[in-house]
Amino acid sequence: MSPSHPTTIVVEGLCFPEGPRWHDGRLFFSDQHDHRVIAMAPDGATETIVEVPQQPSGLGWLPDGRMLVVSMLDRRVLRLDGGQLVEHADLSAFASAPCNDMVVDTHGRAYVGHFGFDMYGGEGPHDASLLLVQPDGAVTVAAAPLQFPNGTVITPDGATLIVGESMGGRLTAFAIAADGSLSDRRLFAQLQGAVPDGICLDAEGAVWIACPLSGRVLRVQDGGEVLQEVRVSHDFAFACMLGGEDRRTLYICTAPTHIPDECRAQRDGRIEMIEVDVPGAGLP
Repeated sequence: MSPSHPTTIVVEGLCFPEGPRWHDGRLFFSDQHDHRVIAMAPDGATETIVEVPQQPSGLGWLPDGRMLVVSMLDRRVLRLDGGQLVEHADLSAFASAPCNDMVVDTHGRAYVGHFGFDMYGGEGPHDASLLLVQPDGAVTVAAAPLQFPNGTVITPDGATLIVGESMGGRLTAFAIAADGSLSDRRLFAQLQGAVPDGICLDAEGAVWIACPLSGRVLRVQDGGEVLQEVRVSHDFAFACMLGGEDRRTLYICTAPTHIPDECRAQRDGRIEMIEVDVPGAGLP
């Protein structure tokens, strides 16, 4: 396994950065507990794109360029139309607890995970599902049961979806059919001592995994071997994304806690970065 190297802090003073996506030359991410979606230029300059009152999470874009954003607490996918957020899909009939990460494919189909239980209300873990939202807003269950489906990626050929099961400590892969349905479930990687949160894919088919309980990001290949490890400045790394002009910049969302009130009080969330050898690939 390659040794860790220090990261560079690009942005500070955030509440809780999550769901990073490289799009149109900028890093987009949700500052969840500050209820806004932010875009960051390569030099670190930030712009608030939209405020999401019920807490933003996963981000993606339709083929026509309109942005989709998961609204966690009311369990909806919203669409940014002309600067205004409108409902794209209501997930509340399928998710009884907050929704979280999302990947949107080249056809405009969105795959959205949810907690499966009230994590902040003291409820014990329950199985959840990965939901499929069609471009017209129709919702079905794409895969179940899953243990806290979280970060999700799609391979460049559009044939495989990989999702991190946080409570299962593993990455799980599915074949994607022409209609977007998922089948042929298999284990991509079983992790030891790591909880997968946000993930991204590189051009060699390896997955970078943010591990919130250990302050590190791991590069894992199919089968589970850990190829690289990056340590961050905080105890918690929540998500990662390969971006930059050549997609060799690994951006990492970090914070000292994930508890909403603590995040808003401390405002010590960060975007960190490190250059890597293998560029990003696939979606998001």
